[in-house]
Amino acid sequence: MNDQETNMTTENPETAAVETQPEAVQAHVPEKKRRVTPWIVAALLCLGVGVLIHSGIHSRVEAEAVLARSTQESATPSIAVVYPKSGSAAEEIALPGNTQAFTDTPVYARTSGYLKTWYVDIGSRVHKGQLLAEIETPELDQQLEQAQADLKSAQANLQLAQITAARWKHLLETDSVSKQETDQAISDQNSKQALVASSEANVRRLEQLVSFEHIYAPFDGVITARNTDIGALIQAGENSVPKELFHIAAIHQLRVYIPVPEVYAASVKTGEKVTLTLDEYPDQIFTGTLVRNSDAIDPASRTLNVEVDVDNPKGQLLPGAYAFVHLKVPPTAGAVTIPSNALLFRREGLRVAVVANGKAHLAPITIGHDYGAQVEVIAGLSPRDAVILDPSDSLEDGAAVQIAAAKGAAR
Repeated sequence: MNDQETNMTTENPETAAVETQPEAVQAHVPEKKRRVTPWIVAALLCLGVGVLIHSGIHSRVEAEAVLARSTQESATPSIAVVYPKSGSAAEEIALPGNTQAFTDTPVYARTSGYLKTWYVDIGSRVHKGQLLAEIETPELDQQLEQAQADLKSAQANLQLAQITAARWKHLLETDSVSKQETDQAISDQNSKQALVASSEANVRRLEQLVSFEHIYAPFDGVITARNTDIGALIQAGENSVPKELFHIAAIHQLRVYIPVPEVYAASVKTGEKVTLTLDEYPDQIFTGTLVRNSDAIDPASRTLNVEVDVDNPKGQLLPGAYAFVHLKVPPTAGAVTIPSNALLFRREGLRVAVVANGKAHLAPITIGHDYGAQVEVIAGLSPRDAVILDPSDSLEDGAAVQIAAAKGAAR
């Protein structure tokens, strides 16, 4: 070691000692540690403060966004929608009518007299040609006897005139009598022959009147009324008011006349089968046939008169009963049905609110048939449209809405 190095070591022994220590020992020197620590603490404090500030700002922004969304959702009305159902909601209509006997007629007397006896009463089932009652006509019987006697007298006179005319013709051949006398004999014969024909016609007339003493059923049916009794005076003739003796109805088949509204008139097809229901038979359905219609709309009621014939072999149905005829109505092509509470009645016309892209659009529609709780829409809607139920009267076109529930297809 030289002198210079010795002097340096002598003048600063501590420095020399430090310099001779290892680097790992120098890192733990207290003076150096006191210089580094404050900066680290300050940096950590700044970092913590920044994190707190960022967290507070972020939570505030999120809260404001949630509040904005909540406010917007609260301002947007929540609605329920329904999808229209394809086709018609009803396949038939029930029209009231009264059943009538296929043939219904009163029975009168064609001759005057007194009722001798009657053989049927109300409810009796009779056949065509069956005897219903007998009438006593003593005056008519006497007239018939007189007419028969007159016929015999006329026939006797005719026989004498024929013999006379034949004799005169034979004598004329020998010129024993004149031509004039022969012609008179022949003319007398012709006159007597005409009298015989007149007497025969009178006898036949009176015999026909006498035959009216027996009253027969004109067709198979049931007696619905008897308006006479034994000993009652029966008057028939042009100068008297006829009295109905019996009323007979053919109920093997019934007629039902129904007034079909004009809007359904095109649905009436002759020969089509229909069903009937009656209140007294709630569990039974009867079948009838549309046989004819009036082919004209009644201007007073705006209906088409239609006749339905119903077979009644067992007599279960009674004339005059109140019945409902169920007439099938074909659905309108392209029609849909929606609930009635989806309609909006506006000044510009009937509307429904349809949801598209989160907004309500007021669509004009055309109504076909009104079924009460539902209506048929024939134009303006399709099954894919989401129709708002119970829309507000203040709903405007283009208003923002949100769907809360979907009811599916209209039922």
